[in-house]
Amino acid sequence: MTGLVIRGSRNVFTIRPEDAPAEEKGLECRLKGKILKGMEGYYNPLAPGDRVAVEAGSPGMGQILDVLERRSLLVRFNQKGQKPQILAANPDRVLCVTSPLSPPFRPRFLDRILIQAEVSGVIPLILCNKYDLVRRDGPDPDTEERLEDYRRIGYDVLRISAETGEGLGELRARMAGKTSVLLGQSGVGKSSLINSLCPELNMRTGILNEKYDRGNHTTSLSELLEFSAGSPWEGPEGRIRVIDTPGIRRMVPWGVRGDTLILYMKEFAALAGKCTYGLSCSHRTEPGCKILEAVAAGVIHEDRYESFLRIRDDLEAL
Repeated sequence: MTGLVIRGSRNVFTIRPEDAPAEEKGLECRLKGKILKGMEGYYNPLAPGDRVAVEAGSPGMGQILDVLERRSLLVRFNQKGQKPQILAANPDRVLCVTSPLSPPFRPRFLDRILIQAEVSGVIPLILCNKYDLVRRDGPDPDTEERLEDYRRIGYDVLRISAETGEGLGELRARMAGKTSVLLGQSGVGKSSLINSLCPELNMRTGILNEKYDRGNHTTSLSELLEFSAGSPWEGPEGRIRVIDTPGIRRMVPWGVRGDTLILYMKEFAALAGKCTYGLSCSHRTEPGCKILEAVAAGVIHEDRYESFLRIRDDLEAL
């Protein structure tokens, strides 16, 4: 039969038959053999959202025979394991969850998620959660300026609050009938957001580390969740699938080289190859560099340019 990976680690995965309701517990399945064919170079062979061929065994148990073709794959480079790590399989959307403060807005981390979304061919949506704090304490000009710059260069931005419900109706509409993956650092409110969308799930939430103003991990494994979009529609359009992931502190994109990074940053890509030194330009000091000219003219934000240099350095060091 064909099943859907709900969660798992190492060699044991929870698989739900594709025709089964979301409430079904699923089968506990192991890989048939030590290594799944085609996944030899990965930190993990499967991720939530994968469709697999399964052979049922004793009650509640089974074996995974093969992974079916994927339409998309969200990956990062796992520095501890020195291998690419699959974060989610077959997502339609990447929900890049940030917060304006507590923890503070971190645009350079966000840039890394946006690049990985572009590399993976998955539509990104920037979610600035905890906006109730802005309504209470007033906006931070730097954060607002950066959010508007992301909108200017072509990214979709939603200001939301899991606490008050601000923007959640619009978010539900974007997620309905799709598989989304929640990605962000610890403490930005991913689990709280899921609880606001579907209180019945009762996801465990944590508190900020006051000393470092960052979150503590409350989600230990990625998991695919499914619930009603709260709409009058019937059928799959009225359901939401979301892959919740543990908070990420370090994001190194995968599937892109340092010399091709320029192609995956929206406002940079149009200038690729147009410098005096063409594609060999380092975009640091060369005369006639179109990237440097765009930074000076405000077409490319200075912080985005700094992100570009740092991420390229990381990629070239792999």
